[in-house]
Amino acid sequence: MSSPWHGPWLRRARRAPSPFQDERPAGVSVDLLVLHAISLPPGAFGSGEVPRFFQGKLDFSAHPYYEQLRELRVSAHFFLERDGQIWQHVPVDRRAWHAGVSAWQGRERCNDFSVGIEIEGSETQPFADAQYLALQALIPDLWRYFPRLDRRAITGHADIAPGRKWDPGPHFDWPRLWQGLS
Repeated sequence: MSSPWHGPWLRRARRAPSPFQDERPAGVSVDLLVLHAISLPPGAFGSGEVPRFFQGKLDFSAHPYYEQLRELRVSAHFFLERDGQIWQHVPVDRRAWHAGVSAWQGRERCNDFSVGIEIEGSETQPFADAQYLALQALIPDLWRYFPRLDRRAITGHADIAPGRKWDPGPHFDWPRLWQGLS
């Protein structure tokens, strides 16, 4: 079986490199996967705006909501569209800027030691079947890339930034994700 990886890039993902990334701190290894949810504009799916946002190419005049994003420099390693298409914006060996002010198990700065996976979604709607299938294929590939990654170390943005973030939100089916990973 050939590797799903070409260096730090997932072969089956569409590449759309983000400038919003940098080196991980020396000696820090990845030991956390963080799941997020995003849609641009909020509640709209399939717009193509999320990859543009992560690449620094969003047209801020295209929607009134975008003006509040103008100064943000945000990326994630991966973005999963509603149909299960996977985009990769940052090589997994580099730090993506997805978690912001955050802490997990007493450790701050989760961007340093995590991989960020954004899922096209909202607070008000369930996620698509194709997204769960894509996640259930992507996560084992990440476990292969990072063999020492604890298989239980998957959390939501709301869990590492409580009170500040809501995602992946109340409609994310954690038992379904875990069942598909066992």
